[in-house]
Amino acid sequence: MLLVSTELGLYCEAGGFYVDPHGAVERAIITHAHADHARRGSARYLTAAAGEALLRARLGGGVIETLRYGERRRVGDVDVSLHPAGHVLGSSQARLEHRGEVWVVTGDFKRQADPTCAPFEPLAAHTLVIESTFGLPIFRWPAAERAVGEISAWWRACAEAGQTAVLYAYALGKAQRLLASLPRDLGPIYTHGAVERLCAVYRGQLPEHTLPPTQVAVGLARDAKTDGALVIAPPSAHGSPWLRRFGAISTGFASGWMRVRGMRRRRAIDRGFVISDHADWPALLDTVQQSGTERVVVTHGYVEVLARWLREQGREALVARTAFVGEVEEPEGADEADDGAE
Repeated sequence: MLLVSTELGLYCEAGGFYVDPHGAVERAIITHAHADHARRGSARYLTAAAGEALLRARLGGGVIETLRYGERRRVGDVDVSLHPAGHVLGSSQARLEHRGEVWVVTGDFKRQADPTCAPFEPLAAHTLVIESTFGLPIFRWPAAERAVGEISAWWRACAEAGQTAVLYAYALGKAQRLLASLPRDLGPIYTHGAVERLCAVYRGQLPEHTLPPTQVAVGLARDAKTDGALVIAPPSAHGSPWLRRFGAISTGFASGWMRVRGMRRRRAIDRGFVISDHADWPALLDTVQQSGTERVVVTHGYVEVLARWLREQGREALVARTAFVGEVEEPEGADEADDGAE
């Protein structure tokens, strides 16, 4: 086996490296900058050039080497290349080739179009290591345009009701994708500091005007008039004192988890919008099929369900337990000191 599952994650002995290790190691290949995949403390990191700025922002230092998408590098006895995963800016799949055998680690990925990152690139593999965050048949995403239209209509309705629309979205990836997709003539847009810091990195990497102008909410007076505005904040801001500055609000949450009946109610959110930065069930199956793989290793999420389904279709399917958690809140949270949390 070219990759084996260890306490620190997926390890490649032939190359002397880990892929998205759970802790500090000598050499790490990082598929993207989300905190469950990019941990501090390793001696050397290798990541896609498009994701270097985000990774530096998250790690705060360390030796980071980069590859352009499709560029090959020999690491130990393994030829390594990184290819677009379509998940967030700079996200990649790791293609590993050793003595004619090819393994592909998808990392987190999605197949829907996203104006803020390179589109997913299908790859052929003998073994495919695939995420399964939303690996249940119930998870089928509507067109992204539908979710954006629903958010826009809700924003308009909030303005007509004299409310501020507070939209919860994960600070890295989802927030920027929504900002790039929403209409720019409905009203001002404010951001939580955790979102704005990452937007600044995106603006430095993307073509000008990909993201609309935004104003960080920390500068707002407590009595500022924000009705008709849209606020983008991480989910952990929900119910926090930070929201008091916006007066009357309506809350919405943009996530694949909104596909689950009752999730919006349990979170006490006014509106739920189904839009995800992960592959849905059909996209997972399509990706396996297009890879032509002989073996599938399912890494996180609904691993047993997807592995069982693949076995029933006659494929070899294994499960590798990891510490990846998929579409959940980033640990920076909403209580950043410079966001004026009380």
